[in-house]
Amino acid sequence: MINAKLTAKSHPHHQTIVNISNKVACGGTELIIIGGPCTVESTEQMEIVAQKLSAAPIQALRGGAYKPRTSPYAFQGMGEEGLEILAGVRSRYSIPVVTEVMSISQIELVAAHADMLQVGSRNMQNYDLLKALGQAGKPILLKRGLAATIEEFVMAAEYILSHGNPDVVLCERGIRSFDNYTRNVLDLGAVAALKQIIHLPVIVDPSHAVGKRELIAPVAKAAIACGADGLIIECHPEPEKSVSDARQALSLEDMVDLVHSLKPVAVAVGRSIYEL
Repeated sequence: MINAKLTAKSHPHHQTIVNISNKVACGGTELIIIGGPCTVESTEQMEIVAQKLSAAPIQALRGGAYKPRTSPYAFQGMGEEGLEILAGVRSRYSIPVVTEVMSISQIELVAAHADMLQVGSRNMQNYDLLKALGQAGKPILLKRGLAATIEEFVMAAEYILSHGNPDVVLCERGIRSFDNYTRNVLDLGAVAALKQIIHLPVIVDPSHAVGKRELIAPVAKAAIACGADGLIIECHPEPEKSVSDARQALSLEDMVDLVHSLKPVAVAVGRSIYEL
């Protein structure tokens, strides 16, 4: 990582804390838990999600307004209408929101409605987008590419920092391999390595890693045990009816139960879970 001038640790205890809002931060002793559906589908859906999760130890909502899909015929998200729905629940429930930005032209609009801008795995090496996000004035959640090495992942973050934005959180979400039993292969070794070599927070997305809701809880606990600074997890009021990623979405009740089950794991590694 010789060229990682801005993301590399200057000493073993060098740790950046990224503020998502005036009340929510990532990188400190307290773990950050982000939950919500893959895709914003309606005001009613997000109202139910926000109401349930804001009353639980979950600090931020996720929801896609712009969705990169493998098939051009799949649902691509609600766009600006979806952003307005996110901004509405953010205001009503005083909870920050995280959503994806796919192109430079979307940055200004997404930044006006969200607290944290997500770069999806397909765009991790979209360098023009990363450069522009360096000027976005909002924290960035950078997901690992489908087959990116640890060095490529770190250098993608370096692009954002080198263009003026120090508030970057990395997200391990699994990488492709030959085995298709799980959606991807969750690389917890990369999480441990990143925590040693860079000072930026690192969280884990177990939903996209395993692709099956029954596997999410154990790998979420393993992620916290190996040093992750938090989790981003998909959940839905009616998981089987989700317009995308239905198989990996938890019910809202299971999401809340999972967060509570993480507490002893967090304590065991010197961390804590947010308490209302």
